[in-house]
Amino acid sequence: MVWSRHKYASYWLALVSFTESFCFVIPPDIMLAPMTLAKPEKAWFYAGLTTISSVVGGVLGYFIGMYAFQMVEPWLISLGYQEAYITVESWFSEWGFWAIFVAGFTPIPFKLFTIAAGVASMAFIPFVLGATISRGLRYFIEAGLMWWGGERLEKHLHTWIDRIGWITLAIIVIAYFIFRR
Repeated sequence: MVWSRHKYASYWLALVSFTESFCFVIPPDIMLAPMTLAKPEKAWFYAGLTTISSVVGGVLGYFIGMYAFQMVEPWLISLGYQEAYITVESWFSEWGFWAIFVAGFTPIPFKLFTIAAGVASMAFIPFVLGATISRGLRYFIEAGLMWWGGERLEKHLHTWIDRIGWITLAIIVIAYFIFRR
C-alpha cells in the first residue's frame, strides 16, 4: 500500500502492464488492486492506464511473433511455456478473434497469446479490438471490485479473477458449439 501511493506508482503500473503483454512474468493486477484501494477516486484512471499499456505491449508482442519469433522461442521454452504456446497457436488457427478475446481473461500468460497472434499472422485490427475489449473488461472489473468492495475483497480478488476467466472461457466454448450448428 505504501508503494501504491508513491508519486511514480502510475508510471510503474504502466510499465508493468506494458511489459507483461510480451515478456514480463508479473501481472499488473498485483499493482492495480492496491493502487485502487489506496486512491479509489482514481480507480477508472488506473484501469484505463492498465488497459492501454497492456494493449500497446500486446501490439509489441504481436510484432515480435510476426518478425522475431526465432529469437524468443528459446526463451519461451526455458520458461516452460512451449506446450502452452503450441496450444495457444492452434486456438488462433481455429478461433482467431475469440482466442485473443478469451486470452484477456484467462490465467494463461497473455504474452503467449500476443506472440502467437503475430506468428499466426492474425488480422491486426481484430487482434487489437479483442485485446482492448478483453483486457479492458478484466481491469475495469477488477478496479470496480476494489473501488466497491475495498480491502475486504482484496484477499479474494485473484481467486475471483481466475474464476471469472475460466467461466468466461467455458461460456464462449459452449456458445461456440451451440451456435456452430
